[in-house]
Amino acid sequence: MGFFSYSRRFDDLSEQEVLALAISSEEDDARIYRSYAETLRKDFPASAQVFDGMALEEDGHRKRLIALHQERFGDVIPLIRREHVAGFYARKPVWLIKNLSVERIREEAENMERSAEQFYLNALKRTTDAATRKLLGDLAAAEAGHQTTAQKLEDEHLNEDAEADESRAAKRQFLLTWVQPGLAGLMDGSVSTLAPIFATAFATQDTWTTFLVGLAASVGAGISMGFTEAASDDGQLSGRGSPTKRGFASGIMTTVGGLGHALPYLITDFWTATVVAIIVVFVELWAIAWIQNKYMETPFFRAAFQVVLGGALVLAAGVLIGNS
Repeated sequence: MGFFSYSRRFDDLSEQEVLALAISSEEDDARIYRSYAETLRKDFPASAQVFDGMALEEDGHRKRLIALHQERFGDVIPLIRREHVAGFYARKPVWLIKNLSVERIREEAENMERSAEQFYLNALKRTTDAATRKLLGDLAAAEAGHQTTAQKLEDEHLNEDAEADESRAAKRQFLLTWVQPGLAGLMDGSVSTLAPIFATAFATQDTWTTFLVGLAASVGAGISMGFTEAASDDGQLSGRGSPTKRGFASGIMTTVGGLGHALPYLITDFWTATVVAIIVVFVELWAIAWIQNKYMETPFFRAAFQVVLGGALVLAAGVLIGNS
């Protein structure tokens, strides 16, 4: 059974269809901006007002296009959308993704404006009507100037207090979504794999066997931590953000934490590999203490004492078990 494309080439569209496409595109963009506003309204109310304002601008563009269509072609607007035109720019459905960061939303909005400007410039080449050319040129300029409009809206709604509040909210979201699960994974991977790796090392004094045990322990712990983090909380009530992002952060950092002191056992000499692995362990533990101090505001020496002491005890347990 064959597959057929029912999309049309942009160059094959009539002037009426180009106008209809512009109208539907403005409608879609206004809806997207309102979706962004609703996504941001709880934690970033000032930024939500910015996107409300941008949605109103898109409504204004749509009304001007509809008025022009009525004047030239009548009241019946052909049903044609982006997906009906081959090679036409598409909006990625990121507005359907929950827990988008405010930075990602602003980046997507900038991409929307650039692609819309290019559409109007291309549409401008497809018409000879003076009024239509003027409107399409005005809309291209408006899309190009949306960054200025957005800046004006930000100046209007994002005062110093609002910016400070949103900055704190963004930092809190970053900590909850990335830092906290990543730190938990790094701690688990660094500490929990110490005992099996060093027990194997001293029991066998075989570097390759030790590396394989370390690799298995690290990857297994990473998979376990990643799935546990992702399944434990969907982020809706706690506000901790996307479970997928948290799962990846936790799983990857758990694996990295374990591999750090497993990789030295690729060195064939047992004692050289072990000395390097012990050095790596203390670097890992100090790194954990630094992260706790920088992002979690835990006093550095208290964090270092807790982490290094705990790691040293687990390391000692592994060595003792391996020598028994």
